[in-house]
Amino acid sequence: MEQQAFVIALVGILGIGAQWIAWRTGWPALVLMLAAGFAAGPVFGLLNPQAAFGDMLIPMVSIGVAVILFEGGLSLDFRELRKIGGGVWRLVILGAPLAWFFGSLAGYYVAGLVWPVAILFAGILVVTGPTVVLPLLRQSNIQQRPAALLKWEAIVNDPLGALCAVIAYEYFRYAGEGATMVEVVPPLIFAAIIAGLIGYAAAWLVAWAFPRGLVPEYLKSPVLLVMVVGTFVLCNAIEHEAGLVAVTVMGIALANMDMASMRSIHPFKQNIAVLLVSGIFILLTASLDFEELRQFEWQFGLFLLALLFLVRPATILLSLLFSDVPWNERLFLAWIAPRGIVLVAISGLFALRMTELGYADGTILIGLSFAVVVATIVSHGFSVNLVAKWLKVKGESRPGLLIVGATPWTTALAQQMHELKTPVMLVDANWHRLKPARAAGIPTFHGEILNEATEHKLDLSPFQVLIAATDNEAYNTLVCSEFAPEIGTDSVYQLGEGADDDNPRKLPASLRGRALFSSGFGVTDVHERQLEGWIFRKTKLSEQFDLEDAKQTLPEAASMLLLLHPDGKMRFFTHASAPEPKAGDTIISFSPPGKKQQQENAAPVSEGDKTQNSPA
Repeated sequence: MEQQAFVIALVGILGIGAQWIAWRTGWPALVLMLAAGFAAGPVFGLLNPQAAFGDMLIPMVSIGVAVILFEGGLSLDFRELRKIGGGVWRLVILGAPLAWFFGSLAGYYVAGLVWPVAILFAGILVVTGPTVVLPLLRQSNIQQRPAALLKWEAIVNDPLGALCAVIAYEYFRYAGEGATMVEVVPPLIFAAIIAGLIGYAAAWLVAWAFPRGLVPEYLKSPVLLVMVVGTFVLCNAIEHEAGLVAVTVMGIALANMDMASMRSIHPFKQNIAVLLVSGIFILLTASLDFEELRQFEWQFGLFLLALLFLVRPATILLSLLFSDVPWNERLFLAWIAPRGIVLVAISGLFALRMTELGYADGTILIGLSFAVVVATIVSHGFSVNLVAKWLKVKGESRPGLLIVGATPWTTALAQQMHELKTPVMLVDANWHRLKPARAAGIPTFHGEILNEATEHKLDLSPFQVLIAATDNEAYNTLVCSEFAPEIGTDSVYQLGEGADDDNPRKLPASLRGRALFSSGFGVTDVHERQLEGWIFRKTKLSEQFDLEDAKQTLPEAASMLLLLHPDGKMRFFTHASAPEPKAGDTIISFSPPGKKQQQENAAPVSEGDKTQNSPA
């Protein structure tokens, strides 16, 4: 009991700790989790999941994988297929069989596996999986279409890879009894179809019950989680690994049923997915045995190279031949194919079964699958940003600013940030309000930001900061609360200040975004000041010209809005906190019209660095 509690606590610390370090350093989270699990398990012996959980380890991992696949399915909206549909269907219908074929050849001719084991292992290698692809996409800023293609391929091909392994195993299992492919494959495909229908029925039941009030709000997330686990277990009882098909279909179906209740469930499913990915990676890596590593032979290294540089590129380039996907995106997809916990979990299961059938090579599948995971995660995790930049599929490298509400004040702010090379987007549902911004060459989007369809028309990934500044304070609060879980509560801002305990008539600070300006300017305040001629000014700091010098050059009533670092990061001056300016930073302030020439002359100028203090 105490050993199990210790293992659970240590797994949580290592998994979440690795994710936090990855966030702080920019290193690939998957690599750090692999290193943490390997160090805690085989190296130092702190973790022995098999001893702690025994026969419960594999079911725990399987259910965790099922929940992760379901969560991934919830992110697949069919409206995305309008842009990338052709590429997705090619990667599924053509890519999966091609990957199975080329992987089988590499397993037999390069790794030296016997044909049955090579074919079965190649079926498992079809899997890329959301457990590795989604964290990789979250950490790297890839353009919308290649990122969506990788996401769809990972989630849809995950159960297909498991199904390929099941077909191979069942065929070799009954081949000795004289069974033919025709006798083995159709029942398995029929079982997969039945599992998919059960998954769809479970999704329909949820979509029918939740809006009718049959499940209270506080029970919706637990009920959904139990439904996913129950559907997975039921379909696995019909056929091995058919549960993965069911939960994937269930997630995709729910994502496309336009159920309002799912919006409140999104934060829960994202949190549980992060916990499960972290925990399962640590558990499986810590379970690795040095005896399995010693079975690694030199030709397995060649197999890994063939997998990276021959199998994956051939699969992608052939499946996307004559498609409308640009060549630079094809080459990027041809390189990125990390494998993760699904590969290891399924390989561990079938390694034992193939050994029972008398195939000696079955015992090396566990070590070989870990080698594939390590090789793909390390090579793709460390190279994804470099390759994306080289192939020009990298999104904006500088953090972007999303401004909701087109007013004279927001247009002036957007123009100032646009001139400073900050990716900026001005969003408004009124076409005419966007006219001044369009005339100034500022990127705009005409639409309702709260509409779910907007995220499929507008790529939100480049924007790390949001400012809601419409004329309606309540609407601004709604926008901030909606985007806070995705962008971060510390990165959503609005004009005005929240209410204190003595003023019940104002919106509470707990619901609002962070207040812009330490002075607490509201919507009316900035509009009135702009009519009086207030403007945005930018002031660049240097070693000889610091913050105090900048304050002296600005009018006394001026309010500092934000600090822009040379790398594009934005830090705002609020009533709760103030950033620490350094040389090279640029301060954006909202200032009354003053004696401009005197202010500029007051700023010292050196030969090597000229101080910039100019209006928008």
